[in-house]
Amino acid sequence: MVLVLIVGFAAADAGALSNDGAAPPLIQNISSNITPGAAIEVADGSEDDALPGWTSILPPLVAIVLALLFRHVLIALLLGVWVGAFLISGMSFVTSFARLLDTHIVDAIADRGHVSILLFSLLLGGMLGLMTQSGGAKGLASWVSTDATSRRRGQLTTWFLGLLVFFDDYANSLLVGSSMRPVTDRLRISREKLAFLVDATAAPVASLALISSWIGVEVGYIADQFTHLGIERDAYLTFVETIPFRFYPILMLLFVAWVALRGRDFGPMLRAERRALHEGLVSRPGAQPASDFHEEEVPEDVPGRPMNALIPVVVVVLVAALGIYFDGRTKVIAAGLEPSLRAIVGEASSSAAILWATGAGCLAALVLAVSSGALSFGKSIEAWMSGMRSMLFAVVILVLAWSLGGVCRDLDTASFLIGAVGDWIAPAWIPATVFVMAALVSFATGTSWGTMAILFPLVVPLAHQIAPGNETILLGTVSSILAGSVWGDHCSPISDTTVLSSMATSCDHMDHVRTQLPYALLIGGVGLVCAELPVAAGWYGPWVGLLVGAVVMIAAFELLGRPVR
Repeated sequence: MVLVLIVGFAAADAGALSNDGAAPPLIQNISSNITPGAAIEVADGSEDDALPGWTSILPPLVAIVLALLFRHVLIALLLGVWVGAFLISGMSFVTSFARLLDTHIVDAIADRGHVSILLFSLLLGGMLGLMTQSGGAKGLASWVSTDATSRRRGQLTTWFLGLLVFFDDYANSLLVGSSMRPVTDRLRISREKLAFLVDATAAPVASLALISSWIGVEVGYIADQFTHLGIERDAYLTFVETIPFRFYPILMLLFVAWVALRGRDFGPMLRAERRALHEGLVSRPGAQPASDFHEEEVPEDVPGRPMNALIPVVVVVLVAALGIYFDGRTKVIAAGLEPSLRAIVGEASSSAAILWATGAGCLAALVLAVSSGALSFGKSIEAWMSGMRSMLFAVVILVLAWSLGGVCRDLDTASFLIGAVGDWIAPAWIPATVFVMAALVSFATGTSWGTMAILFPLVVPLAHQIAPGNETILLGTVSSILAGSVWGDHCSPISDTTVLSSMATSCDHMDHVRTQLPYALLIGGVGLVCAELPVAAGWYGPWVGLLVGAVVMIAAFELLGRPVR
């Protein structure tokens, strides 16, 4: 990403002009209003105080560089927003600090769509808190693990349980890892392999699930960009449409199942598995396993009750589906249109339906927690509030991300980027380039949500204006941000889910990172070459891309892998 920005600076300084001084044809076709290196008017609007156009890139650049250097995305985003406020306010320290708080952050929160997403995230967190503390998630984990009686079944059970606990990546890592560790130890499956199975299903499945703690963040970023770009698309439906374009998480989920089924491995993982099987050492001699992570919010005396988790999730899905149908049908009939399913879904307010669904899910989780005797009414309210508090980080990230997007729009950052790089980047290369940028930033910072926050305000406007009306490029770009962020989150040694996977499985953390990185590189490379580039170029659609990627992935694994026995 930093290289792209540096090239952008160079192009801007050179005028981004052809030999005759005219703008390149591609730029002329995009918009006659885009002027690379054009001055930015500051607060007083005077021409003398106008800033060079390249300064519009400083807020996101500061956020990226600070996130890479200090690996603290909240501070990086906050300083990025402040730099934008500093430029907009005429480079006044006092005014920029005031505008940071009373304008940019307040405006980000005050937007009606933003408030809906924040409320959805908090309600979903409260529901997850009730599900966890009432024994629902614990019961869901123990319910599945009883059928693991062989190495193959143990690994497949871990994979299936990872798919089942789709509503949150933290819950996935902690519940699946801690529940399956005794089972996999008995079956002589290495701790490194268990940590990989857990980590490789946590973020990928949570990022794809239609109901999860991720969806509010993902839909929020999409909706924010669509609103300010004037794109007439429903953010939630767009999220659904991007699913077949999420090549890395989908291929990784398929890869985990294939590895478990075949009993083969390669690289450091093969050595770890052979050690565990033949020597009975589930951990490397001399390893320093991470401390066992026990979810302190779940009382030990609370038995597992899988229905306390399943029923609220089913309620959320049903209420969301019914809400979308009846809300859309009412609007379609009121408009005098034919009530086809496509028209109904297109007219429905999915954000409102999701709010109704999460509210109903909270109510169902509360009733189940009290009626089952798992929690008293007072303890249930405490669990609900605790769950909402667990979403505070996501809420702060969202608000700062929206604020950064706001100052980028005020500074017209997208126009500068388009003018600086639009003459050398072809539309077909945008999704693949974005995937690599997102993967690198997420790997370096250890946060997928922070990566999304930094990249969405930059690359979505870029893709929209370089390839206007090209749905494949737009969906591919959005999907590449999400998929690349998951890759970095999956592999980074400072990622929270990577750390939690090591803790829950009692695996040496760096052993976990070292053994799973070759697998992630293989799947990321296959997805990039076999799906990202060809689909964006129009050679075939995303489903064919997934099929081609899966075939190449399996062939490469069979070529590299060796039997553990």
